[in-house]
Amino acid sequence: MEAIANFIDTVNSYVWGSDAVPYPPVLLLLLGVGLYLTIRLGFMPIRKIPYAFGQLFNHQHDKDEGDVTPFGALMTALSSTIGTGNIAGVAVAIAVGGPGAVFWMWMTALVGMASKYAEAVLAVKYREVDGAGRHVGGPMYYIKNGMGSKWVWLGFVFAAFGVLASWGTGASIQANAIADAVRANYGIPAWATGLVLAGAAGAVILGGITRIAAVAEKLVPAMAIAYLIAGLICVAINIEGVPAAFGQIFSQAFGFREAGAGISIGLILLAMQKGVARGIFSNEAGQGSAPIAHAAARNKDPVNQGIVAMLGTFIDTIIVCTITALVILTSNIIDPSCAPFVRPELLTLPAGCETSSPLTVSAFEEALPGIGNHIVAIGLVIFGFTTILGWSYYGERCCEFLFGEKSVLPFKISWILVVFGGACVLLLERDPEVTDVVTLFWSLADTLTGLMAAPNLIALLVMSPLVAKMTKEYFDRKDTPDA
Repeated sequence: MEAIANFIDTVNSYVWGSDAVPYPPVLLLLLGVGLYLTIRLGFMPIRKIPYAFGQLFNHQHDKDEGDVTPFGALMTALSSTIGTGNIAGVAVAIAVGGPGAVFWMWMTALVGMASKYAEAVLAVKYREVDGAGRHVGGPMYYIKNGMGSKWVWLGFVFAAFGVLASWGTGASIQANAIADAVRANYGIPAWATGLVLAGAAGAVILGGITRIAAVAEKLVPAMAIAYLIAGLICVAINIEGVPAAFGQIFSQAFGFREAGAGISIGLILLAMQKGVARGIFSNEAGQGSAPIAHAAARNKDPVNQGIVAMLGTFIDTIIVCTITALVILTSNIIDPSCAPFVRPELLTLPAGCETSSPLTVSAFEEALPGIGNHIVAIGLVIFGFTTILGWSYYGERCCEFLFGEKSVLPFKISWILVVFGGACVLLLERDPEVTDVVTLFWSLADTLTGLMAAPNLIALLVMSPLVAKMTKEYFDRKDTPDA
């Protein structure tokens, strides 16, 4: 067990980073590809943000082939990205990397928009229609159809990592996090939460992408708006701390501490490492998951759907993560003059994971005593449940690519069982061996999620000339409205 754990930790360090590997190759590749695509596209994803919001509710593609509306595809993709990373990930980035980490999260999101855009463009262009009439796509399909038969194996590698990661990150881990939050705050036993989660998830995912999107279209905006309102109330209560919060973000991003202390190169590197890692972990730009949802959109124009898709990164990180950061930085629990930047007791996290954050709870409680913890707990529950829904579709499509259409129903059944089992693991947590296994599984799921990105990033680089060409043609067309 120890040897396996050490191996997984080593691999994980090369994906997401660690003290021994502060600049992991996979993480740098994710950021590098995003930056390359941003430059190659002439910064279009950033320049066209207002245009993208205008296309979000454009009904010109309502009669196009596809399974869900472009908005429904975006909400399905967002359902899997707006989650624990927006609550706990931001807190950990600030606690370890300092307020400056928030700036690098923003930069990661801005270049990540190009990755998310390119993924969706290729997903729609190279999607297929399966025997059941579903529009299926994603990295495995654009690798197969866009890069040629000699690269099919790479598509299978992505799909294999996708199935494993979906069972881990999407099903068991999210169910475990939800059950833990519900039990800690409301005393509800894990098995009961597991039953409710499995039943609710089954009722949605058995209906396919149409039902998942229908739920996501309602639940994702509602939960995001509610969380943003709660966060804005907290910020308004501590409004006098907002200028100082932004000052800390910008100054520490470039290594400045308090007046007279000069520039700290170590502080710059720490802020960059934690900000980039948590930013990519939160919005999944370049990972290859979101294009699986966007491939089902009723949109015959790949570039148009890509423009809608890139908003996912903007909403997830620039909007939602920023609210969490401001709630934390305007509270009285941050000490920007030292590292770690908060009291040690606020950094206590469940073994091997980041499913809850005492730091975020403390920040909300400081502004809203008595109800702040409920805001975070309910947010974790709803965010986690929608992540279960979104990842179920990703895993289903990867499974179909590997084993054919007949594997879809068995996969859905396995998903429901894994969701229940993930919640019920808490019943055995007092057993040290079980605790070690759970910690190991968290680390493995984290690693697999990151490894999904490698085949996808190769495809994005190889087909970047095509994406750039299609983009130019789209905006050169005279019939492109308000472009």
